[in-house]
Order: sequence, then C-alpha cells, then structure tokens
Amino acid sequence: MTEEKKFRDPELAINRVYTRKGDKGTTRLVGGQRVPKSHLRIHTYGTVDELNAFIGQARQTIADNYPANPDFKKLSRELWRAQHHLFNLGSVLATLPEDVGERMPRITHEEVEHLEGSIDEYNEHCPPLRSFVLPGGTRLNADLHVCRTVCRRAERLVVQLDLEEGLDDDAVAYLNRLSDALFVWSRWASIAAEVPEVLWDPNAH
Repeated sequence: MTEEKKFRDPELAINRVYTRKGDKGTTRLVGGQRVPKSHLRIHTYGTVDELNAFIGQARQTIADNYPANPDFKKLSRELWRAQHHLFNLGSVLATLPEDVGERMPRITHEEVEHLEGSIDEYNEHCPPLRSFVLPGGTRLNADLHVCRTVCRRAERLVVQLDLEEGLDDDAVAYLNRLSDALFVWSRWASIAAEVPEVLWDPNAH
C-alpha cells in the first residue's frame, strides 16, 4: 500500500516558453488574477526563486569539488531538500490566500523542525565564534553565504507580505531557520574542508 501524498502533484503543461502575455508588465497568479510584475507578491516569490537558483549553484560546487565525500553529499541532500521546499513556498506565495487549496504545496512546521535539527547537528562541529565571519576561504563557503543573504532578503519580503495580506506563520519561520542553517552550513563547509574561517578584523589593512 502506497503512502498517501500530503500535497497534490504539479498540474503543469509547459509547451511554450514565451506567451507575449507579460509584455505589458503584468503576470498571472495561480488563481488567474493578473497583477503588475512590480507587485510585492511577485517580488517575494521571485526572490525565493532566486534563492533556489543560488542553492542549486552551491550543490553544483559540492559535486565539482567533493564528489566522493559522504559528508558533503549529506549536505548536498540537505540543500536538495531545501530547494524542493522553497518551490512549495513559492507556489503558495504565488496564490492569493482565498485561493489556497487544502492540498496545495506549502511549508509545514515539520520542515521548520527539520532545519532546527540540522542546525544543531552541524553546529556541534563548529567551534565557538570570537568574531564575525566573512564569506570566503572556499568556494562553497562563499556560495552558502550568498544563499544566506538572499534568504534574508526573501524573509524580509515575506514578513512585509504577511503584514499586508497574511501568510502562514511557518512561511516566515522557515526562511528564518533556513538562513540560520545556511550560516551554520557555511561554517561547517570550511571546517570540513580544513580551511580556516575568514574572521572579521576591524583593523585589517
């Protein structure tokens, strides 16, 4: 007996890349409403999409630099999971609250808790910080810091959208935990690669 799926499968048929329907600066939400491409909701799920792309880049950095390392493969799996859940988040962000169906993909508290567990697990391998860290040292560390900063931007936009139109609490919480996870994963990546972290020196020349 197969396990019942929590969310419905995608209902897509992408046959053409361009439709010319957005040439006047509008786009269509999941419920069919047309809104300006400058709308806060579009900025919000567009930034989540941007974050997804940068996470994909970080996963490729792992594949290129640590192809046989099981610890880095495990981190890649964490990033892969985040990519799918960011798409779940994007789908609900592209939908007005009144059009969100019961089985529409979304973020659940289970995913927030999973990130908390991952943060705790990876943070155990990181020494206490005595200064702020700067991105760099390894390509993967820098990639993950880019992801972290884009995630923080997405979080700010989701908070604003929540204030204006209302969203599930878990949407905000997920991005908050994901940005924390990306920070811890970036630290772990340097430590696992045996490369010193780049620490902020206010007197650097």
